[in-house]
Amino acid sequence: MPNNIDTFEDSDTPSLRDIRDVEVPQEKLEKRASIEPKDTFGDEEHAEVKYKVLSWWQCGFLMIAESVSIGILSLPAVVAAIGLVPAIIIIAFLGLLATYTGYIIGQFRWRYPHVHNLADAGEVIAGKFGREVLGGGQLLLIIFVMASHLLTFMVAMNTITDHGTCTIVFGVVGLVISLVAGLPRTLKHVSTMSVVCFISVFSAVMIAMIAVGVQHPGSKLEAVVKTDVYHAFLAICNIVFSFSGHVAFFAFIAELKDPKDYPKSLVLLQGTDTSLYLVTAIVIYCYAGQDVTSPALGSAGPVVAKVAYGIALPTIIIGGVVNGHVAAKYVFVRLFRNTDRMHRRDWRTFSSWAGILAMVWIIAWIIAEAIPVFNDLLSLVASLFASWSTYGINSVFWLFMNKGRYTSSIQKMFLTVINLLIIGIAGCICGLGLYVSGKSLHDNPSSASFSCANNA
Repeated sequence: MPNNIDTFEDSDTPSLRDIRDVEVPQEKLEKRASIEPKDTFGDEEHAEVKYKVLSWWQCGFLMIAESVSIGILSLPAVVAAIGLVPAIIIIAFLGLLATYTGYIIGQFRWRYPHVHNLADAGEVIAGKFGREVLGGGQLLLIIFVMASHLLTFMVAMNTITDHGTCTIVFGVVGLVISLVAGLPRTLKHVSTMSVVCFISVFSAVMIAMIAVGVQHPGSKLEAVVKTDVYHAFLAICNIVFSFSGHVAFFAFIAELKDPKDYPKSLVLLQGTDTSLYLVTAIVIYCYAGQDVTSPALGSAGPVVAKVAYGIALPTIIIGGVVNGHVAAKYVFVRLFRNTDRMHRRDWRTFSSWAGILAMVWIIAWIIAEAIPVFNDLLSLVASLFASWSTYGINSVFWLFMNKGRYTSSIQKMFLTVINLLIIGIAGCICGLGLYVSGKSLHDNPSSASFSCANNA
C-alpha cells in the first residue's frame, strides 16, 4: 500500500517532493494557492461540524452497507437464469474488475484531492461538460438505488403483514423513516448504523440459507442453462448492480481522516461482498432450485420469509439512508462549497440540508412507485448507470492520468489494454442491458405503476 502519492509517478517524472524543493517566488506561490483546487472541506480545526473523521474500517462498513444490502437478494435467481458454473465465473470476474476500478478511484482522488464526487472528477477530465454529465449520472444512479431500497421495503412489509394495507402506504412509511434517519450531516453518524446494516443482512441471508437447506424446496439444478441473450443479460445486469457502490467512493474518501487508508476500506468491501455473493447465490440456488425467487428471501417459505424480512429491515432502510446521504451531500457541497455554511450548525443550514434530503427521497419514491418490479428496476439501473460508474468511467480516469505514457513500459502497455477492454465491457453492458431491461418492462404484465396491489 502506498505511503504517499509519489508512488504513482513514473521514475522519469519529478516527484512532489522534488517540486517542493524548488524555490518559487512568493508572489507566484500566492497566485498558485488562489487557483489550485483545495480539499473539499478545507481546514476543520475550529469548525462546528467536522466531516473528515472516518477511520478506514468505518469507511469500509459504509461501503458494505451501500453495496451489499440490495443486490445480494437477486443473485440466486441469476444462477437459475444462466447456470451454476457461468454465474460463479461472472460474479468472481466482475468482482475482480470492480476491485481494480475501485483502486483507480483512490489513485485519482490522491492525485486530485479536491474531488468529492463524479462531477468534480468529470470537470478534471472534460471541463464543465464533464462536470454536468458525470454529476447528473451520479445523482440519477444514486436516486435509482434509493428507489430500489424503497421498493424492497414495500416488498418486505407486504410479506411480513400479508399485504396489511395499500403498498403505496408502505412506500410513504419507508420514505419518512429514511428521511428522518438521514438527517445527521456527517458520514460518521451514518457509519454507526452501517455496522448494524451488515449484521442485519448477514443474519437475514443466513436464516434464508438455513431454511432452504432444511426445507429443500427445489430439486432441479443446472450447471449450465440453455438460455438466450435476453435472459442472460437480464441476469448479468443484476450482478453488475451488486457491484454498483463505486458511485459513492469519492464521497467516502473525502471524509476519511487519512485518504491513504482507502485501500484497506476497499479490500474490506470487496472481500466481503464477493465472497458473500458467491456463497449466498450458490447455497440458496442449490437448495431452492430453478424456481428461486427474486428477491431470494421469498424462497425460504412463508413463515421464514417473514422472519428473514423482519431481520433484514435495518439493512433495507440503512442501505438506502447511506445512498440518500451521498445524493444529498452531492447537492449540498455543490451549493455551499468554499463557504462557511458547510460547517455551521444553525437552523438555516439544517433546513437547507433537510430540504435537499427531502427532495431526493421524494424523487426516489416516485421512481419506486413508477417501476414496481424489483428485477426490472435493478436491470435498468445497472445497464444505464452502474456499467459506467463501476467500470467504464474509472478506466477513463486511468487513461487520463497516464496520458502520453501508454507505451512507456510493458506494464503500462498491459494496463492500457486492460482499461480499454473494461471500457468496451461497460459499453456492451450498457447497450445490451438497456435493450433487455426495456423489453422486460414492456412485456411484464404485473408492472402496474402507483398501485395498491401486493408486490411481494
